[in-house]
Amino acid sequence: MPKRNRPELLIPASSLEVLKTAVIFGADAVYIGGEAYGLRAKAKNFDESEMRQGIGFAHEHGAKVYVTANILAHNRDLSGAREYFARLREMEPDALIISDPGMFTLAKEICPGIDIHISTQANNTNYLTYDFWWKMGAKRVVSARELSLEEIREIREHIPPEMEIESFVHGAMCISYSGRCLLSSFLAGRDANQGECTHPCRWKYAVVEETRPGEYMPVYENERGTYIFNSKDLCMIEHIPELIEAGIDSFKIEGRMKTALYVASVARTYRKAIDAYLESEEVYRAHMPWYLEEIAKCTYRRFTTGFYFGKPNEEAQIYDNNTYEKGSVYLGIVEDVDASGVIRIEQKNKFLVGDTIEIMKPDGRNIAATVRKITDEAGEEMDGAPHPKQILFVTLESESPCEPFDLLRVNAVEEKS
Repeated sequence: MPKRNRPELLIPASSLEVLKTAVIFGADAVYIGGEAYGLRAKAKNFDESEMRQGIGFAHEHGAKVYVTANILAHNRDLSGAREYFARLREMEPDALIISDPGMFTLAKEICPGIDIHISTQANNTNYLTYDFWWKMGAKRVVSARELSLEEIREIREHIPPEMEIESFVHGAMCISYSGRCLLSSFLAGRDANQGECTHPCRWKYAVVEETRPGEYMPVYENERGTYIFNSKDLCMIEHIPELIEAGIDSFKIEGRMKTALYVASVARTYRKAIDAYLESEEVYRAHMPWYLEEIAKCTYRRFTTGFYFGKPNEEAQIYDNNTYEKGSVYLGIVEDVDASGVIRIEQKNKFLVGDTIEIMKPDGRNIAATVRKITDEAGEEMDGAPHPKQILFVTLESESPCEPFDLLRVNAVEEKS
């Protein structure tokens, strides 16, 4: 069947390390946040030095970087935003992601050479909205997560062919319309639209009758209570053909607070799936078991297809808990390999000499390895690695040697207590 152009794979990054991982594991573009004006204030985010390094690294590897500035701004934000855009102009990211018309106005004025993408926060649900932003000078609009594939297809038919559509294809779903949530501000005094969301959609709720304070009645009949706003995560790995045929130009992964393991796993899996489908649908279908196995090695809240095939029903929610499923545990990224094959890592989770672990390679291979030796920076041998962020030198026995940017993981069921 005829196919559109190869869609962009757009991956989130919470830090310079994660940005590099995303690029090496298959991202065409990465979106990041600075220390202000984005919607992930609790993420590590990038200071200006890291942002410059990240943009340079991505460009050296043929990838793009988009910077979020998608808060709904108040008056007090505008003077600082003006200064921030002036600094971004010198860094030359490939695009700015914006939702607020005031911020858009500033960006157009101060960064005329940088593309502007309109965030999903702007409630982009129809083709006239897309056309409006195109005439204002935006290059791309991120579709509202409430849209079906049929609605996106209709938008594509009514907008200029040069205009780009970006849509979320994987990750956490916000319970609120286009992510514009008021719950956090009301319940915790922290405004989600200013980047300070406390995620009240993941809390457990009950009903209390006014004359009987302290008597909590479950909203849903379950002994563990109910999580009435707790959506499953979006996953469209089984529907790459439909996404491409709808005319989506950029496949966006959610997760700007996730680990390098999540980013590597999702980026590599979607990269392989997209490329396989563009080769042939038969190749794509033949590798589906691998895609599903790999995507389940990330942390996730079970999966749904969101609104893409119609409005979700009660099956799209998780009512009895707010915990993640976890298929594998992140041990670290290979930072360097010496002439004898000893690797240097910053350890993320505990592992022991004698453990069987997995080397996750960007090309899709997963190589079993046995930990033969661990030493610290002082050269002292260790039986295990119990301290997070400790620099370690590790000797592995495997059929394929490690290389920089390989990621080490272990199955969650094999994780040592």
